[in-house]
Amino acid sequence: MSLRWKIAQAAEIRWWQNYLKKKPKTDYLVWKKEYWKTLLSKLNLNFSEREKVLDAGCGPAGIFMILEKYQTDAMDPLLEDYENKLEHFSKSQYPNINFFSEPLETFSPKEKYGKVFCLNAINHVADLDLSFDKLVDFTEKGGNLIVSIDAHNYSFFKKIFRLFPGDILHPHQFDLAEYQKMMTDRGCKLEQSILYKEEFFFNYYILVFTK
Repeated sequence: MSLRWKIAQAAEIRWWQNYLKKKPKTDYLVWKKEYWKTLLSKLNLNFSEREKVLDAGCGPAGIFMILEKYQTDAMDPLLEDYENKLEHFSKSQYPNINFFSEPLETFSPKEKYGKVFCLNAINHVADLDLSFDKLVDFTEKGGNLIVSIDAHNYSFFKKIFRLFPGDILHPHQFDLAEYQKMMTDRGCKLEQSILYKEEFFFNYYILVFTK
C-alpha cells in the first residue's frame, strides 16, 4: 500500500470524527437513511426478492443501512476503526448485514452479486486498476455495478492535484470520461451517468453499469 493511501486512510478517520462530533447519533442515522433512499430512487435498478448485494467501501453509514431485507455484504478496511472511534456506527445495529473489515483489493467473496455498490469509495482505494477489476469480477453477468466518483472539472487542476496532495482524502485524480472508460474497457455498459452534486474542482457523479 502506498504512503499516500495510508495518509489518506488516517485522514479519513479524522474527517469522520470531526464531521460527526456535533451530530446527534439518532438524528444523523435517520437523515442518512433518507439520503440513501432518495439516491436509490434516482437509479433505474430492479431488485429481486433474493438479491445478493455488496456495499464495497461502505464506511460507517453506507447504503447497506437501507438494504437489510436483501442478502447484503458490506466491506471496508476501516470498519474496526469506525466501530471503536465513532459512536454512530456499530455492527450490532445491523444484524442482517454481513460485515468484512478488509480492503477491496484483497476481498474475495464466495458468490457473485446482482448489485455491487461502490459509493464514496473508489477515489480512496490503494490500487485503482485492481479495484475496478475486482468490482467487475464481483458482479454477476447481467448484474449492475453502481459507482460514485468525484471527477475533475478542469485538466489543469487535475494535473496539479496529481503532483501535490491538494485533496489528501483522495489518492486518485481523474475526470468523468476517464472513469467511464475504466469501466467500459472492462466490458461494462454505461446505463446512467447522473450529475448528483456540482462543485468548482470536482463534480459528484453516480454511474450505473451493467456487466
